Amino acid sequence: MKTLIKNAEIVTMTGKKYKNGCILFDEKIQYVGEDKAFEADKIIDAEGKIVMPGLIDAHCHVGMFEDSLGFEGDDGNEDSDPIMPHLRAIDGINPFDRGFKDAYNAGVTTVVTGPGSANPVGGQFAAVKTYGICVDDMIIKTPVAMKFALGENPKCVYNEKDEAPVTRMGTMALIRELLIKSRDYMNQLDAYNENSEEHDKPEFDIKLDAMIPVLKKQIPVKIHAHRADDICSAIRLGKEFDICVTLEHCSDGDRIAPILEREKLPVMLGPTLSDRSKPELKNLTFDTYKNLSDRGIDVAIITDHPEITIENLSLCAVMAVKHGMDEEKALKAITSTAAKNCWIDDRVGTLEVGKDADIAVFTDLPTRFESECVMTFIDGKCVTDIK
Repeated sequence: MKTLIKNAEIVTMTGKKYKNGCILFDEKIQYVGEDKAFEADKIIDAEGKIVMPGLIDAHCHVGMFEDSLGFEGDDGNEDSDPIMPHLRAIDGINPFDRGFKDAYNAGVTTVVTGPGSANPVGGQFAAVKTYGICVDDMIIKTPVAMKFALGENPKCVYNEKDEAPVTRMGTMALIRELLIKSRDYMNQLDAYNENSEEHDKPEFDIKLDAMIPVLKKQIPVKIHAHRADDICSAIRLGKEFDICVTLEHCSDGDRIAPILEREKLPVMLGPTLSDRSKPELKNLTFDTYKNLSDRGIDVAIITDHPEITIENLSLCAVMAVKHGMDEEKALKAITSTAAKNCWIDDRVGTLEVGKDADIAVFTDLPTRFESECVMTFIDGKCVTDIK
């Protein structure tokens, strides 16, 4: 079914804006630009409204730590072993978690969701749409990233179990061991595939096999790191093994801003609309959004749902702007930059012909407190009603 939204202010997030524009789409965007007459099955007059790409939360745990449930719906941390690269978020996501509805009602159409930070290696993240009844039909990309965690979380979890790791050294050592073994396994497998007569096929190892996309730079590693020294350890790890790294949380980013500017790694910043609930959050401030983005660092704003509930993604952007972040950069941080940081910008994050018809209609820019999402489309389907 073709839908036409006309007579709207179109903010494409490509650098192009149309004061009186329209967008034509089915599952994919077919036209976006100045207002034109098109035949369509459904025509929506959005006078006085702003049409934007659906918002993206680049790091959260929607569907993994379920709303209004305790252990029964807690599927984000398999802490029975510190090294779990073979775990897949899609096996733990519940599409009926209330968080998904809260997301699309707020204009959030894509979430990058996955395991928590109990383990040094927690498993595979997935990028999924926020509307659907079966996760297999919601997938944008899986795996979209591998999850590592440094700092307090693994230390605290395994100290309570009286198991390794109980220090930052121990956490990094376990991760290194996995990467070295995985690299050897990959090289043996490649050698066998190139010449099976001269090389033996290595015995299948599901953990090592799961790491091959990381080593081949097919997916990045999302490294949980709040404290400055942990952020530097994440950077070191990326260089040591020549893998692609994104810095998740980065609460101490201000303290090492020159290093982050030099390295130019993607940063998923947040959750910031929360209390300083543990020692490594003691420097938490919204000023970091301005200070890092002004240095040319690709900053995505994240909720880390349920730490900040998913419907407040735009409120985090409002607060970032209030504390000095350029408004255009804040908009990108929940759309185009978020998509770019997560390697899914071929599908979502901007309004362009051929991209997924994930579209949000707002009363004002979502970086402004008064803004309200009045309509959301995912894959061209309206999932909300006009308010």
